[in-house]
Amino acid sequence: MNSAIAHPAPSVVLELLKPITWFPPMWAFGCGIVSSGVSPSQHWPVIAAGVLLAGPMVCGTSQAVNDWYDRHVDAINEPDRPIPSGRIPGRWGLYIAIGWTVLSLVLAMTLGPWGFGAAVFGLVLAWAYSAPPVRLKQNGWWGNAACGLCYEGLPWFTGAAIMAASSPDWRIVVIALLYSAGAHGIMTLNDFKSVEGDKRMGIDSLPVLLGVEKAARFACLVMAAPQVAVIGLLFAWQRPLYAAAVGIVLIAQLFLMAHFLKSPRERAPWYNGTGISCYVLGMLVSAFALASLRGG
Repeated sequence: MNSAIAHPAPSVVLELLKPITWFPPMWAFGCGIVSSGVSPSQHWPVIAAGVLLAGPMVCGTSQAVNDWYDRHVDAINEPDRPIPSGRIPGRWGLYIAIGWTVLSLVLAMTLGPWGFGAAVFGLVLAWAYSAPPVRLKQNGWWGNAACGLCYEGLPWFTGAAIMAASSPDWRIVVIALLYSAGAHGIMTLNDFKSVEGDKRMGIDSLPVLLGVEKAARFACLVMAAPQVAVIGLLFAWQRPLYAAAVGIVLIAQLFLMAHFLKSPRERAPWYNGTGISCYVLGMLVSAFALASLRGG
């Protein structure tokens, strides 16, 4: 680590916060807004604050916390990351994680009790995922479940709750939880790149526990099964066109999964850019279906 660097450059701090990871919770928050059925026309300041909270703030915090507590395994798997490379020196990684946590809570206070409560819950999970003694990521079952909930279900619930200023309709909660369950498989895709380092550091990711091939098949099953449940519920709620649309994007994912399973480690990034796009499109379709149920 380069001790000559007194403090990190802003561009390196931004790299630590990983803007590319902000999209899923921001998208899920948007799905929550849509699913509420409430017109956004009078709520743009709240929506903007919520999007900022879900992505750059809470998700950014989780990335900083994770990289600080993963700096030793990253030195093996990805030594060019900001902390192991020395571009974020000393304990600056920890300071950034703490500072971003505080700023997230300050912003969340502007969103009322539902927004603040959701932010507290998400930040607790962010720290529990990476920091000892809990360190949920030590076990792929628990860690991926926490990530899936924070990336999809929690921001979806929050968006709907903020718009309605109350607890969302139970159907919104069910659909959000189903997409959270599917995100468990998405999180598994991210573990294929770090199998060797995880083994050496005692991190029981699913590729380590099950082996790469079995973990890949399991991830595909976990991504697909909740979407089948979503399709069934939309049919049951008399929204067949929306159900058919989700079915189409699921079929597209199945074709992409077949290609991915031929070489999971090499093709995981490819599937993240193709199959996951279909997955989140299905989320938005489901959100519009839920909006159409308002008052029903």
